[in-house]
Amino acid sequence: MKIIEVENLKKTFNGFTAVDGVNFYINQGEIFGFLGPNGAGKTTTINMLTGMAKITEGKVKLMGEDYTRNAKKAQAMMGIVPDESNLYEELSGWENLVFCGALYGMEKYLREERATQLLQQFGLAEAASKSFKAYSKGMKRKLAIAAGIIHQPEILFLDEPTTGIDVAFARQIRNLIVDLHSKGTTIFLTTHYIEEAERLCERLAFIVQGKIVREGTVEEMMKETQGENIVNFTLGGDFTKIEEEFRSHFPDFNLRMGKNNDVSIHSPSTFTLFPFVQFFEERSLPVFEAKIVRPSLEEVFVKVTGIELQKMQSEQNQKGRKSQKGGGSRS
Repeated sequence: MKIIEVENLKKTFNGFTAVDGVNFYINQGEIFGFLGPNGAGKTTTINMLTGMAKITEGKVKLMGEDYTRNAKKAQAMMGIVPDESNLYEELSGWENLVFCGALYGMEKYLREERATQLLQQFGLAEAASKSFKAYSKGMKRKLAIAAGIIHQPEILFLDEPTTGIDVAFARQIRNLIVDLHSKGTTIFLTTHYIEEAERLCERLAFIVQGKIVREGTVEEMMKETQGENIVNFTLGGDFTKIEEEFRSHFPDFNLRMGKNNDVSIHSPSTFTLFPFVQFFEERSLPVFEAKIVRPSLEEVFVKVTGIELQKMQSEQNQKGRKSQKGGGSRS
């Protein structure tokens, strides 16, 4: 059953089109991933779906009922966790949850009971009486998710939930998402971490410059790379110094830069490694490792959007640092 259906959704700001006629649906009980670089329209789409931004054109249905012009009617069924916290710095963790419960019209004893339960479930019981401003970024993110589900919504919107937090907390957040999903919560997840989407999502969409360029299940997406041969080389030197020469020497191969000194070579046909190893070593770049790589969702994303993942993540990290200093950007 489709819990949300989006038809030709559009948003303009002073002549700028942030979201340009997107169409997609979300099945009840699934994790739906929404992937794209900064400025692609991810957050703007969430804001329209949740009634936080006015829809310029298009239609949105919840459980088959049109709520395009009456978002307030649907908000009780939604939980929202924005990319930047909207909780109160001076209130304690427990007080923030109770206050959010009151906003959703929960009775006093129910919201207090639920707040205590969620603090325990999210590993925040010992910090319940501490002010929110004293929480680490990972703790703040977990409390924001708890606040988003205090009223037990049908669908939870998570906007970049693991951006800017350490690996341990990111793992905890992903485990919380899996747990919520197992209990029947529908989740709309925006992320720039391709591996996170591949691990968590059943269906997803790629959005670039306000337009959805691909949508489907992870399995359907992976068919994009069937038949492609990929070999990853780890080199003992700076490849960028010979990159131009490499491209002219091997014009029939696609080249992609990885992390550190990793370089991957892509071809629709099988190929031997010796010419590449010889090329590198003749230019004083010893090959430490050469391995065949299984095509991943990252390969699909790069192929479909033309956007290098490393660049996208770098932009997102810069956004995270700006938001910590009080800045921010629209996405």
